[in-house]
Amino acid sequence: MLMRENRQPVEKKERQSLWRRWSPEGLEHFYRKYNRREYVHPDPLEFLYAYPDVRDREIVGLIASSLAYGRVEQILAKTRAILEKMGPPRDFIEAAKDPQKLEGLFGGFKHRFTTGRQLSFLFENMRAVLRKWDTLGECLLSGYGEGDENILPALGRFVSALWPREAGIKSTLLPPPEKGSACKRLNLYLRWMVRHDDVDPGGWGKIPASKLIVPLDTHLHRLSLELGLTARRQADMRTAIEITRAFGEVCPEDPVRYDFTLTRPGIKNDRALMEFLFKCLKKEIK
Repeated sequence: MLMRENRQPVEKKERQSLWRRWSPEGLEHFYRKYNRREYVHPDPLEFLYAYPDVRDREIVGLIASSLAYGRVEQILAKTRAILEKMGPPRDFIEAAKDPQKLEGLFGGFKHRFTTGRQLSFLFENMRAVLRKWDTLGECLLSGYGEGDENILPALGRFVSALWPREAGIKSTLLPPPEKGSACKRLNLYLRWMVRHDDVDPGGWGKIPASKLIVPLDTHLHRLSLELGLTARRQADMRTAIEITRAFGEVCPEDPVRYDFTLTRPGIKNDRALMEFLFKCLKKEIK
């Protein structure tokens, strides 16, 4: 159930009434119009399109999503610099067994709070995960249970495998889900890798899209508050799950379906696009 700010449950009948105020058909209309690759740039997702092999794509996706905080121009520049040094991603990770060599390659790397040491540590552990599970997707799947309400339990185990706490190295790349943050970057990564449409390239077909959680950023949170999908002012995991459930009333098999298009107006700072979105949602455009 959805929860109010005072933690009282919102009944299903009231939850459905949200979509009597707003038009699910208008939401779908906006999706069909703007869920296209021509609207992706600037977005770190665009790096994934260059890798048809999912074994490369999952590695690139984890790097690009992990760095997806701060100014988008810097995110793209830093991700591009890493990928240029790596060459073929899977081959690079499989050979990443020398910590000193990794330090030599990435010792001078810096992206806001992320250091080259943290990046090298991620690569070391990524290699260990691939040796155990063969792919990052299989690692995530190993922690997934069909009875789980969402992907959160599997995500926690996935992060633990890629960033062992006992090493004592601070993580700015993979936040532990159990601490309650919205884990926007991790959920963004899952959206890219699980869903498959004109924007999200997919590749992890064994994880159902119905279990995903919205990648809650400031744009989606602000919009969800305006739409009444949540009353919570804190953009944490609890709020992300609440918003996901609201979208699940429209598209239960794929509640994250509208994430890309709904965040475009805010990301592009496009007032006209935002006005068009609300016209769609208010049934003024069919």
